[in-house]
Amino acid sequence: MTDGLPKPRRFLAIAAVSAGTALVVIDGAIATVALPTIARDLGVDSSAAVAVVTVYQLVLVMTLLPFSGLGDRIGLKKLYQAGQAVFTIATILCFFAKSLPFLLIVRAAQALGAAAALSVSSALLRSIYPARQLGRGLGINSVVVSSSAAFAPTLGGLVLAVAPWPWVFASAVPFAILSLILGRSLPDPTPRTEPFDVLGAVMCAAMFGLVIGGLETAVHGDSPIVSGAIVLVGMIVGVLFIRRERGEAAPILPVDLLRRPVLALSSMGAFTAFVATMTLLLSLPFRLQHGYGFAPSEVGAAIAPWPLTTMIVAPLAGWLSDRYPAGLLGGIGMALAIVGLLSLSYLPAEPDYWAIAWRMSLTGAGFGMFLSPNARLIIGSAPRERAAAAGGLISTTRMVGQTTGATLVAALLAVGLGSGGGPALIAAGLAAVAGICSLARLNPAIRNPPRDEAADAQPGAQVS
Repeated sequence: MTDGLPKPRRFLAIAAVSAGTALVVIDGAIATVALPTIARDLGVDSSAAVAVVTVYQLVLVMTLLPFSGLGDRIGLKKLYQAGQAVFTIATILCFFAKSLPFLLIVRAAQALGAAAALSVSSALLRSIYPARQLGRGLGINSVVVSSSAAFAPTLGGLVLAVAPWPWVFASAVPFAILSLILGRSLPDPTPRTEPFDVLGAVMCAAMFGLVIGGLETAVHGDSPIVSGAIVLVGMIVGVLFIRRERGEAAPILPVDLLRRPVLALSSMGAFTAFVATMTLLLSLPFRLQHGYGFAPSEVGAAIAPWPLTTMIVAPLAGWLSDRYPAGLLGGIGMALAIVGLLSLSYLPAEPDYWAIAWRMSLTGAGFGMFLSPNARLIIGSAPRERAAAAGGLISTTRMVGQTTGATLVAALLAVGLGSGGGPALIAAGLAAVAGICSLARLNPAIRNPPRDEAADAQPGAQVS
């Protein structure tokens, strides 16, 4: 079996995945800055315009795992390229939206294309890089994600300063076209021959859609009984779905992978880490503006050290994860993050920019040290034929964690606890859980891979 793509094709494939990842992240975040303008131009309430963002996130969460299963059957490269094509077409249609319903439909189509590409991107990285460089590759991908997330609001603001809001969506088209062109260099692992589990895919989408949608309506709606009923139906579907998946050889929801303690701990740690990051990053602007009188531009500058530090630390952590156990690196990272979060919770009475900046930088370094090695461990510890499922698990965990964090912040704001030091304390507690999960993976009984999978597993593992 070839270990990674040969050069220079490897570099073209890396560029293709990087461009595709960038456009998915940018498009998911860039619309946020345009929501007030969209609401005004389309003549809708601001609360209704928020659906432009939430429908994108919800469709992504619902379809990432089903698409990862589909990629195994039809081919990773084929699904990735098809997703980019759908995304590009839907993005162009956003430019011509004249009503909110039409915009929501094409945003859902965008999310479908984005989910198709994102669901197999980590599996493609496993085929692009040699096994000894997988951590480095995932570190680079983490830089693309963090830098794109940091760049999106700035790009959106620049576009709105010189052009109408439809151009905010059009700004992602060059990335999509570049990714499509470069995508011809992507590896094309042999697809599996088993039929695709359509019923399982529908149940998976329904489970996530009902539970997360119900939680969203509980926060933003005015009928707790209806919201509770939606969540309950989603949980029932989830129980039936998980029972059904246990009997599948290659399940849509990778319960076969989650039976492995190292992967279950890694996924739990990633989930709590993403909830923690979103809890802090969404609540901090309210605290800085309402509690300390920061201007919006000053808030952006105060938050910027987090992604900027992550851009530096993530590739370094990825490189280290090719040499040292992810459990150790993740434990160190979460210790740094906890210190940063606790210091953010107990800010001085009148903090200046630097008092916030160093705390944000320390916290960003901690999460950067955790997330890249964690993703490398999930991908490297899964059997090669289940790489797409492992990649889908990573992306789904990130999206569900971020969505849960956003819902938590909305609930805290609703009860008057979201604009103080409480969210940072909660985030520190979640980071502690992630750190415990990470350190637990140092147990030899947990971290040792089977002999036939040792080539891609975490460094330092003893093969039994």
